[in-house]
Amino acid sequence: MKEDFLHHIWLNKRFDFSNLKTSDNQILQIVDFGRYLQMAGPDIFNAQLIIDNQKWAGNVEIHVKSSDWYLHNHENDTNYDNVILHVVWEHDAEVYRKDNSEIPVLELKNYVAKSELDKYNALTTSKSWIFCENDIATIDDLTFINWKERLFFERLERKAIPIQELLKETSNDWEFVLFVMLAKNFGLNVNGISFFEMAKSIPSNVLKKEVFDVENLEALFFGRANLLEEEKQDNYYKNLQIRWSFLKQKYELKNHYITPIQFFKLRPDNFPTIRLAQLAQLYHLNHSLFSKIVNAKSLIELYDIFKNATSIYWKTHYNFDKQSSSKPKNLSSAFIDLLIINTIIPIKFLYANENGKDSTEELLELISQIKPERNTIIDKFEVFKIKSKSAFDSQALLQLKNEYCNHKKCLHCNIGLALLKN
Repeated sequence: MKEDFLHHIWLNKRFDFSNLKTSDNQILQIVDFGRYLQMAGPDIFNAQLIIDNQKWAGNVEIHVKSSDWYLHNHENDTNYDNVILHVVWEHDAEVYRKDNSEIPVLELKNYVAKSELDKYNALTTSKSWIFCENDIATIDDLTFINWKERLFFERLERKAIPIQELLKETSNDWEFVLFVMLAKNFGLNVNGISFFEMAKSIPSNVLKKEVFDVENLEALFFGRANLLEEEKQDNYYKNLQIRWSFLKQKYELKNHYITPIQFFKLRPDNFPTIRLAQLAQLYHLNHSLFSKIVNAKSLIELYDIFKNATSIYWKTHYNFDKQSSSKPKNLSSAFIDLLIINTIIPIKFLYANENGKDSTEELLELISQIKPERNTIIDKFEVFKIKSKSAFDSQALLQLKNEYCNHKKCLHCNIGLALLKN
């Protein structure tokens, strides 16, 4: 038995409350079940009860056992002085207020049908992957769609946290924060931290001044990423070294530790050299990138912004000193989709919120046009007949698995609650 099941029973009135009695045999009537605010203090606020013809208004605390009151040290917490009813599964100890008056107890196990327990045990019995895997496909479309919307925006709020932190650090420099977050996602999982550190170490004013020369931008990015430290015969490499030396002196850039850049096990198109060159070209071609992104209302507009390649040198190179067959290194549609999902949409979401605007419909329309991500979690949901038609679905399912299923929060999940109510 877990406390969250008792919360579910109380809040959803899943017990026979027509003939209730307290543990000391007083008649109990519930006028108002109260509100579950999930704040410090009692579980349920502002409930109204009648106990032996005496009306009470106050808070309700819920525990598996009465003795949990003392286990949680509530007797020493003034937040619990206004508790008018102790709801428990098993009554094993009397509980008193500070004035030594006894708190009435409702022992729920006497009023909950066996069928409720059976459904709860069936839901919370370990399966091969998630608890509801045998039944999740039976959830009606309306319940699932509404829950996925909630999950999608929960995930957006989580992604917005590091953006908010950066905004505080940079005095709300949205343009620079966009640059840092884009750089991180250009680095993908392997070099994301390195690219983030590289971008963050470049002063905002330096970036703005150097966007007009793509080779200066490359020198700045490669130099800050410690990729210009070796001796090579490549003339382009030497040119970037000279530019980097000049920029360091011009802007008085001090040495800054960056997590080492990795090439190991990366496909050539994902080499950090190519990604940094693409990032440089993106900023060279879009001097006011933030305003363009904020004002873009459609997926096509965003694709047009990011459909850039690299400077000429990188058409025949994946790395310095090693020439390859000529190939334009454009950002792929799949890569642009990742940038939109992980950087652009969170930025647009937070910017709208900060300016008091509702971006719900715009962002839902945008994410619904993007193809779903492919990974082990999304593939596993498909095994249980939950398919992702767009990135809206895949983002919601990632939030569901990582924040609910993995933490066994079935009774905080609308799917789990729907299964219990069926």
